[in-house]
Amino acid sequence: QVQLVESGGGLVQPGGSLNLSCVASGITDYSKYIAAWFRQAPGKEREFVAVSNWSGSRNYADSVKGRFTIGRDNAKYTVSLQMNNLKLEDTAVYYCHVGDSWGQGTQVTVSS
Repeated sequence: QVQLVESGGGLVQPGGSLNLSCVASGITDYSKYIAAWFRQAPGKEREFVAVSNWSGSRNYADSVKGRFTIGRDNAKYTVSLQMNNLKLEDTAVYYCHVGDSWGQGTQVTVSS
């Protein structure tokens, strides 16, 4: 059974940075999985943020391009999300998604 555990969320001022991390267990070959981040703001649907596939290709939502960077360490079964220049509208619960599995989410709050 695949389990994903996120960490790194918190409260930050506009313009600040956070680094989210998601560690997977129960996966035999992490490098073959697509790993992604989604987020869900209060009252809104869950939306795509960033994705990293097995070839190292990365894609981002337009709203975070140039500010967020997705990374992965296949040896450590980890996908990360470096978030810079955070904006108020980035406030949401962030979820990692690997294969068919979802993490429990980590809260990111951007507030002055």
